[in-house]
Amino acid sequence: MSKRSALGAPALVTVAALALGLTACGSDDQGGDGKAAAPSQDATQPRPAPPDGGAGKGGGTPKPEEKWDGKVKVLGDGSTSYTGPQPKQPKPVRLKPGEKPPQFVVFSWDGALEGDDHLFSHFREVAEQNNAKMTFFLTGTYLLPKTKASMYKPPQHKPGASAISYATNEHIKDTLRQVRGAWLDGNEIGTHFNGHFCGAKGGGDWSVAEWKSEIEQAYSFVQNWKTNTGYSSLPPLPFDYKKELVGGRAPCLEGQENLLTAAKAFNWRYDASSPGDFQIWPSKKNGIWNFPLQLLPYPQSEKQVLSMDFNFLYNQSGDNTKGDPAKYEQWRKLTRDGYLNGFNRVYHGSRAPLFVGNHFEDWNGGIYMKAIEDVVKSVCKRDGVRCVSFKQLADWLDAQDPAVLERMRGLDPAQITDWATVVK
Repeated sequence: MSKRSALGAPALVTVAALALGLTACGSDDQGGDGKAAAPSQDATQPRPAPPDGGAGKGGGTPKPEEKWDGKVKVLGDGSTSYTGPQPKQPKPVRLKPGEKPPQFVVFSWDGALEGDDHLFSHFREVAEQNNAKMTFFLTGTYLLPKTKASMYKPPQHKPGASAISYATNEHIKDTLRQVRGAWLDGNEIGTHFNGHFCGAKGGGDWSVAEWKSEIEQAYSFVQNWKTNTGYSSLPPLPFDYKKELVGGRAPCLEGQENLLTAAKAFNWRYDASSPGDFQIWPSKKNGIWNFPLQLLPYPQSEKQVLSMDFNFLYNQSGDNTKGDPAKYEQWRKLTRDGYLNGFNRVYHGSRAPLFVGNHFEDWNGGIYMKAIEDVVKSVCKRDGVRCVSFKQLADWLDAQDPAVLERMRGLDPAQITDWATVVK
């Protein structure tokens, strides 16, 4: 199968400016793969959290889990089912006075396709072996056969259009197996939406109503995959997607403002579509937790790079995904050390969560996959570290005293803190 997605490329930035490069991504209406555009020349300073910490109202509030009677309830056409509360979920506990917060790390994956490279299944194993839970952002159209492509009605594009390739029949079946297993492992199934449109007529140009349509279709492709594929003999997914889906990441990190407004209608709890921010404790935007990519110290320089594989790629070999093989090992180490620089800064400082975004790709010989695996193995078993999903982090944040979270948001990433003055 061809490459799934290409996220736009923020350039490295100086520490002094801490400017955030915005993302851009090409698209086409022929079902081909989008190619990354050059980094934006514009720079945007991160905005401070609102005085109330951005708590806001509407959206973002978890509903109590209904009491389960122990019986599996098959839903709709048999594509999904309710099998009770998700297994292997930590119970969020409010910090005690003077207690140091856990160091949360969230590894998330855009697209979440089980292709010929078997990276989805591989990183499920990596997570299981390292006491980690992850967020898998499923592209809805990866469960829609190419022969049924016209069922997808993308905003501002013709029916069936997509900036990424549709999955093969075997990849659909393999992805369903991995999605099922990932959820049972305790991981989260979020959404990367559908057609991966960026730039002109992409998510940044979509209205609230168009974003609602895109979201509704993302639900539909998961809730009706049996009807759409004809794979009636496969077992249903073990979750009710209306309950499971509480957040996502927009392609190329575009269109968050209207997306957030649309997401409130579905009672989503978080969004990971912000183009970037400092390593600070999260706040809410429009009543929904905002989980952005973060600026991390790039090794051997005074620059910073956003915490996603494509941004390391771009600043090592541009938009060439097959750069000089002689540099692969050097680039792998720089990528790994960049993530670890960001981790260590907050682990020994403010304890702000670290957000890492990825794609299942073999760019530059797969070095970014190898670097992420190195990081998972390095950090997830350390004392005080919790490698969790975005949903699990939202659960923990919702359990905390808002006044404590507000004080934590005022900490610099590397700030050594007397926690008795913050958690009280």
